[in-house]
Amino acid sequence: MNNQLDRNSDIPLYQQIEQIIKEKILKGEWPVGTKIPSQRKLASIFCVNRSTVTAAIDELTAEGLLEGKRGGGTKVTKYTWSGLASGPALDWTSYVRSGIHRPNSLTIQEINRQEVKKEIIRLGTGELSPELLPYRDMKTILRHAEAEKLTLGYEEPKGNRYTREVIKDRLEQKGVSVSPDSILIVSGALQALQLISIGLLKRKSAVLTERPSYLYSLHVFQSMEMKLCGIPADEKGLDPAVIPACKKQCGADLLYTIPTFHNPTGRQMTEERKKELIRISKQQCLPIIEDDAYGDLWIDGPPSPPLKAFDQDGNVLYVGTLSKTVSPGLRIGWVAGPEPVIERLADIKMQTDYGSSSLSQWAAAKWMESGLYEKNLARIRNKLKIRRDTALRCLEAHCEGIASWEKPSGGFYIWVTFHKPLQIHTLFEKALKKNILINPGTLYDQEARQSIRLSYSYASLSDLEKGIRTIAELARELM
Repeated sequence: MNNQLDRNSDIPLYQQIEQIIKEKILKGEWPVGTKIPSQRKLASIFCVNRSTVTAAIDELTAEGLLEGKRGGGTKVTKYTWSGLASGPALDWTSYVRSGIHRPNSLTIQEINRQEVKKEIIRLGTGELSPELLPYRDMKTILRHAEAEKLTLGYEEPKGNRYTREVIKDRLEQKGVSVSPDSILIVSGALQALQLISIGLLKRKSAVLTERPSYLYSLHVFQSMEMKLCGIPADEKGLDPAVIPACKKQCGADLLYTIPTFHNPTGRQMTEERKKELIRISKQQCLPIIEDDAYGDLWIDGPPSPPLKAFDQDGNVLYVGTLSKTVSPGLRIGWVAGPEPVIERLADIKMQTDYGSSSLSQWAAAKWMESGLYEKNLARIRNKLKIRRDTALRCLEAHCEGIASWEKPSGGFYIWVTFHKPLQIHTLFEKALKKNILINPGTLYDQEARQSIRLSYSYASLSDLEKGIRTIAELARELM
């Protein structure tokens, strides 16, 4: 909306803002009952003083288009002459509130809005920087499309057979032995979790996961009224020894884990603990979702094999993706597990979207089969090492004495915990005013009020230095 203001016009800015909001109301973009952005938010959107926004809101309120209530914000109201003449208006707000899928937290919604701004330094973004994405190799692959393997129609329920065969070969290199019939192609790892939540689990199930965990930042399971139960973890990963007691306490039906380059802590589970986790999983009849989104992104040396490599009983559903290593825009991932489970998830997926993009599936297969994937990984690992080491140097220079962190041996993240209490959301807001975007630790654990997830995969080296220095300054002020 900011771009709609004409600062050279004779029409005052507040009247231009008034007209923009009025058009959104009259065109039905903001229907009756819609809670409009706060005055502070609108001032930020339009890049004007708050008093300018207040003047516009006052005019619209006087016209009967808006109504403000103490503690309830300002909402679109039906009390206009046109509204009274046309009868009751459709209340879309009630529909929005009644949907079963919970909305993102306000902080995540704000992060999603801010990430598109070019001037923002993104210290929390969990994806590769555009300069690290393999545009040239992707063009080469698409330019040499083979007609006999590339189809533009719908694929079979589990996904393109050729692609599943290539993924099978790729998993064998990791020590995971599965057949193509035990693999389902999905539109990214997040869809795998969505399919599992609605296809395998009943409402109000309990799910064990590390604390902190990426899963706490999602509402995939919570939207099905499921309970997340945090289990302790240290520098060696989650502690399998506590699982029996935790399972008994909350009646857990499933365990979700990111054992390799964990999100958000960057840790990796030791091979000994992986084997012990598999043993306890079998003993407790506890299925496991292994999220291996970052497993190929090692920096200091290859990690131990995935959990699935030690699974001889079909207890592990293994989730992989190309979003972190090739392109988030490709939207291709996979689930490997027992064939009956894969068939169930495939049936749910067909009901949901009738299969992932056939073009993306073909491109994914060509990436892995052609040798370009390994070549790209080598390049990415070198770049990530430079970025990680830069971030660590900046932390040592600016955060020594006020925070602690661990050196990750792969992945995207460093978990930074400040030594003294501070208002983490205030830190988030103050940083945002300086065009720096961070991910508060409370997104991954409500009790992590002194932590942030620092990503070194997206921001440039100069932005990493500037961003970390500024965050340190703000943190000192708040502490």
